[in-house]
Amino acid sequence: MLFWLALAALLLAALSALMFLANRRLYRPLPLLPTGAAATAGLPSVSVLIPARNEERVIGAAVAAAAACHGVTAEIVVLDDHSTDRTAALVQKAAAQDSRIRLISAPPLPPGWCGKQHACWVLGQAARHELFVFLDADVRLEPDALARIARHMQSDAAALASGFPRQETGTLLEILLIPLIHFLLLGYLPMARMRKYRTVPAYAAGCGQLFVMRRTDFERTGGHALVQNSLHDGIKLPRAFRRAGLATDLFDATDLATCRMYTRAADVWQGLAKNATEGLASSLLMLVVWTLLLGLGHVAPLPLFVWALVQMGQGSAGPELAMAGGAVVLSYVPRMLAVPAFRQSLLGALLHPLGVLVLIALQWYAWFRQRLGLASAWKGRAYPAAGTTVAASTPGEAT
Repeated sequence: MLFWLALAALLLAALSALMFLANRRLYRPLPLLPTGAAATAGLPSVSVLIPARNEERVIGAAVAAAAACHGVTAEIVVLDDHSTDRTAALVQKAAAQDSRIRLISAPPLPPGWCGKQHACWVLGQAARHELFVFLDADVRLEPDALARIARHMQSDAAALASGFPRQETGTLLEILLIPLIHFLLLGYLPMARMRKYRTVPAYAAGCGQLFVMRRTDFERTGGHALVQNSLHDGIKLPRAFRRAGLATDLFDATDLATCRMYTRAADVWQGLAKNATEGLASSLLMLVVWTLLLGLGHVAPLPLFVWALVQMGQGSAGPELAMAGGAVVLSYVPRMLAVPAFRQSLLGALLHPLGVLVLIALQWYAWFRQRLGLASAWKGRAYPAAGTTVAASTPGEAT
């Protein structure tokens, strides 16, 4: 038994390590632009579109950072979803000082729409410029971000591009779970095939924190209307674009933008669980497969190594010790490489097996909640367990 478990752990850990190494050559930041006006001449104008509901903690920084971007003609449009805090007041104050900033209010949420998707769709209708950059309210852009994105979209045939910002973490649960975004992306998505087969839905991936598309493609497809009932646009929007025959792509936005998704452990758990059933836990079969992939490849190696050490003390298990030790090393390769590459926590990388174990537990928790018919609550809204029908309980709620 130990032999076969150690062999399985070694092979599965090697799978993600090799995939990560291959993908690091393909998953790159956008090129820096030369200095001088000539470098940004002819860039498309940009509409930065931010849905916001009760975001007073972060909205001021997000708007200020977007307004500080240079090199392109830009507007910043914020949709206030009937916030009960100072979100609207903070945006209005910024708009009074900068004519490029606009505040609009959310209309009533139509039946069957998820809040964020409706908010982004409304923002797209209100946008005035050629290129749409959809940002979550907790994302802060670097000053050269919009110009680099605009230049990239001039040369890239993709209709939809998505960037993964640098993820800031504070609480232990953030440190354990949030860096796994990059681990799962680079460890399990074959990016060479993603780029080769740019319209195949199976290879779709994205980050809902930062999406970029052209006005023409938004109008042609309906944009977020393609995924109007989804709680997980990071997966569903690129997949919908590909189903429509349009290419999607990814870029490393670590040096373009920063995001802290959550500041409390409870929000980390609830926020990730509410859309888990559209990702790893989308079905029982998928959840079992991911549990085996992640559990054997990244949780089991260390216990198996200890087990093999005990067996060695009894005069056996030499091959098992070597395989389990190799699995331990390989399981850490993606995480240790990600620390400098994506400016992640070293503590989170060292606690990698625990983080993966918590991730697996979270996926099963979300799946069981769905099976029990329990709705998820987020920012005052109740989301049906199946994630297929979203009804408006309060007029205007949109995120």
